[in-house]
Amino acid sequence: MSSVDDLVEYRPTDDEPFMNPRQREYFRKKLESWKEEILRESRETLENLQEESQNHPDMADRASSESDRALELRTRDRQRKLIAKIDAALKRIEDGTYGYCEETGDAIGLARLDARPIATLSLEAQELHERREKVYRDE
Repeated sequence: MSSVDDLVEYRPTDDEPFMNPRQREYFRKKLESWKEEILRESRETLENLQEESQNHPDMADRASSESDRALELRTRDRQRKLIAKIDAALKRIEDGTYGYCEETGDAIGLARLDARPIATLSLEAQELHERREKVYRDE
């Protein structure tokens, strides 16, 4: 395998076989790094929330603090769900299904995976899914 420096410099291209070992390693590292960043931010949030648990004598300050806390907790909940998607993507890398559309089996595409490494649908399948979702919402 290549060195860590090569992986940092490496960018997948369409000129190489799709989901070759080097591409899988690139996306695995990208996903693991993203997960670590989310976990680090979550730890910082918990520390901040523990420090913030002070009494605010002013009602406006207390309301503002509670509103900020609720927003932080909603953000962390979304990120908790994102971690589950990252873990699922890492599992797909291990089982060899990463990078292929769950609906069509076609390659998702490197640009889409680089932008959204947890993608499970090709761009075409995602657009079709969103159009169907919009139709059901409009009915």
